[in-house]
Amino acid sequence: MLNIAIFASGGGSNAEAIINHLKNHEYLSVRLIVSNRKNAGVLNRAKKHGIETLVIDREEFYKNKDFTIKLATAQIELIVLAGFLWLIPPFLVEAFPKKIINIHPALLPKYGGKGMYGYHVHQAVFDNKEKESGPTVHYVNEVYDEGNIILQARCQLLPTDQPEDIAAKVLRLEHQIYPVAVEIVGRFIREGKKNY
Repeated sequence: MLNIAIFASGGGSNAEAIINHLKNHEYLSVRLIVSNRKNAGVLNRAKKHGIETLVIDREEFYKNKDFTIKLATAQIELIVLAGFLWLIPPFLVEAFPKKIINIHPALLPKYGGKGMYGYHVHQAVFDNKEKESGPTVHYVNEVYDEGNIILQARCQLLPTDQPEDIAAKVLRLEHQIYPVAVEIVGRFIREGKKNY
């Protein structure tokens, strides 16, 4: 079984979509939910599904490489960021090369980078009168939202759409494509492919 850790800071609707998609999967399993907030809704979702949880603080995450030992102990092979707002430290990127993925609520390379998350992204899309938006799944490196793109989905935006309408449209697509992208990358890792 290829074990997955989902990192999330908030409610965890993408985590839930992935967990449900991978239930009884032949070789992929969500083994661990990691959060940087002890009251994050994603922890309740993990409990409901009987998945182990780990709450981390900033010092442990950035200054203590023992965190990678905890992941190794849980036999984690793929890290999935689902609304996790901290930048991944270089030592973790090195420990999991092409084995950390993220979903961003815009069509990268547009509207990415530091400070561009959640509502800020949808407000920027609205302010610039974009005609389409959608989520992007990408590999994670040491820079926010600059890793190679794995999968994107697009939705048309109406002139009447407000930022909250854009957010709802994009989130629906996130729930559709993120579990599929996790499955694709999981298969690549399982097959030992180096160039993907």
